[in-house]
Amino acid sequence: MANRTSLSILYLCLGGIAALAQQPAQTAKAGSGATPVQQGAKADSYYNFAMGHLYTELSNMYGNRREFIDQAIDYYQKAMKTDPDASFLNGELSELYMRAGRVSEAVTEAERRIAQDPTDLDARRILGRIYTRLIGDPNATGGGNMRGDGVNETMLRKAIEQHEYIAKGDPSDLDSQLLLGRLYRLDRRNVDAEDAFKKVLERDPDNELAMKELALVYTSLGDTNRAIEMLTAVNSKNPSAKTLVELATAYEQTRAFDKAAEVYERAVSADPDNLDLLKRYAQVLLMADQMDKARTVLEQIAQKSPSEVEAFLRLSQIYHRQGDFTKARAANNHAKTLAPDNLEILYNEVNLLADEGKTDEAIAQVKSMISTTEQARYTDQERSTQAVLLERLGLLERNAERFTDAVATFRRLAELNPDTAGRAMAQVVETYRMAKDFQKAEAEANAAYAKYPDDRGVMVVRASLLTDMGKGEAAIKDMQSYVDAHPEHDNFVTLAQIYEKAGLFKDMAAALDRAEQSAENDQDRENVIFLRGAMFERQKNFDAAEAEFRKVLGKNADNAAALNYLGYMLADRNVRLEEAFQLIKKAVDLDPTNAAYLDSLGWVYYRLGKLPEAELALKQALQRYSNDPTIHDHLGDVYFKQDDLRQAVTQWEIALKEWKRNPPSDRDEAQMNTVASKLERAKVSLAKQGTEKKARP
Repeated sequence: MANRTSLSILYLCLGGIAALAQQPAQTAKAGSGATPVQQGAKADSYYNFAMGHLYTELSNMYGNRREFIDQAIDYYQKAMKTDPDASFLNGELSELYMRAGRVSEAVTEAERRIAQDPTDLDARRILGRIYTRLIGDPNATGGGNMRGDGVNETMLRKAIEQHEYIAKGDPSDLDSQLLLGRLYRLDRRNVDAEDAFKKVLERDPDNELAMKELALVYTSLGDTNRAIEMLTAVNSKNPSAKTLVELATAYEQTRAFDKAAEVYERAVSADPDNLDLLKRYAQVLLMADQMDKARTVLEQIAQKSPSEVEAFLRLSQIYHRQGDFTKARAANNHAKTLAPDNLEILYNEVNLLADEGKTDEAIAQVKSMISTTEQARYTDQERSTQAVLLERLGLLERNAERFTDAVATFRRLAELNPDTAGRAMAQVVETYRMAKDFQKAEAEANAAYAKYPDDRGVMVVRASLLTDMGKGEAAIKDMQSYVDAHPEHDNFVTLAQIYEKAGLFKDMAAALDRAEQSAENDQDRENVIFLRGAMFERQKNFDAAEAEFRKVLGKNADNAAALNYLGYMLADRNVRLEEAFQLIKKAVDLDPTNAAYLDSLGWVYYRLGKLPEAELALKQALQRYSNDPTIHDHLGDVYFKQDDLRQAVTQWEIALKEWKRNPPSDRDEAQMNTVASKLERAKVSLAKQGTEKKARP
């Protein structure tokens, strides 16, 4: 049956070829410029081409049968001899030589032709394409120098040599020019590759292959912006999911996550069932801080693939961030069911417990994780994991005001990895500072600075501490020298914050100007504007401060710190209280466990006369930070307004005690005097109430 079928195909093709061969001579017109001899040559070429094509198809049908391939080669060779313009056969002919195992014969024949006529571009095309196909063969033509990436350098050089000659001899051969560019790129000659692809685009500005290849060259050169330019041009003409992903990836490399997200959205529209594409889209949305969209995409992934662990983990983190602890817990539990030993899932559970106010459970969980991952000897990755867990434990203990435990944990962290011991000792200093044990904090800071003088974290925490204590002159000088040697954005910001503690606002303004000049992204610029607003507020220039905070919110309406600061500034001055409430409420919604934001919420409730709500918010704030004098002062005001003098006195006494424990930079003498006056009046009123009760019959 198979033989009968092939014979039928053969007869059919032969009949068609005969007609094709006769047609040019029969239809030639006067004045066409073609002589009968030329017409006959063309007819022979058509015949030989068609027969070559027939035998190529038969070889494909019957598993590369050698006799069919040999016949195809013979007919293609005849076609090229009778019609020199049939150069399009070079590629197919070289492929047939490879399939037939007649490589040496093909190379010898091509070299013979080139020796007779060095300008024989067809022979060079065949030779160049054979060398190109042999680039990955370690045994090609007697072997060659093999690179580590599996490239036969001998064949690569020979292929480049032939295609350079072709490109020079026939600039209109864009296929060869494209191949030359690819060979240059494989040879890591990116500048030459760029030139080759540009030559293609000079003749064919819409050549998508050249644009794509040029984009790869620019990526290799680290010129991502020009790669984006090329990929944008490709996608403006004929976008596909693949080319859109390439463009989105380029945007990711420049950290332009918003633009990457826009491109991924188009790619998902082109291929909506591609789960991997949805994952990449969700990831870049997270990087772009587009939480609502990321949540929607992750929910789609979870629905399509309920066993997708990472989707549920990321959903839990988003729900957590948005304050929906019920959904966050459910998503994390599902992820934990799928991967019960996954450390990231367990770590996420620790964060949930901590922000739910279940500090003891969070500490117990992270201790269990530390115990499980503890080793006598660690790999680098294991040591890194253990360090992350120890630092998290120390922070939890510190936030729970278990300061002795926290110090011990941070010392363990220093012993675990001497390379990051400076960072751990900076945490020890900060722990003593938060415990308001400034004598120990100073001793630890000086010892750490003596041992790790080049550690930025140690220098920063020491300079900040000493400035707090009114001893900052030398520390500020050291920090200024460090910034002069490392003129980077983060260092200018740190210097500005230290100047703020010292009350040196002119110097602070100058440092912020330099920080703004060195900002690399919108978030950096937002931070500088925020700090400038705080500087103006500290100077009681409230209009200027508000203007700066408005600038921040104009750039990012969800900047919780700016929302809170502006709202508190209004509430504290008892102006535009409804607006203040809306600003602070949004900040709390964005970060529901932040003690400072909860304090602001309690204060604006107090200003609005909503005393039960104020009391609740302030108590929640104290659960997070119990030794903040301002929160105690505010709660005292609430109790006084509720005629609970005893509770008011208690809170104001704590407030004064905590203020006295604060370093000089954190003391507000005017506010302390105000609290002292309120406390005295409350005590007098309380004593009077006691006298009146005794006097009653």
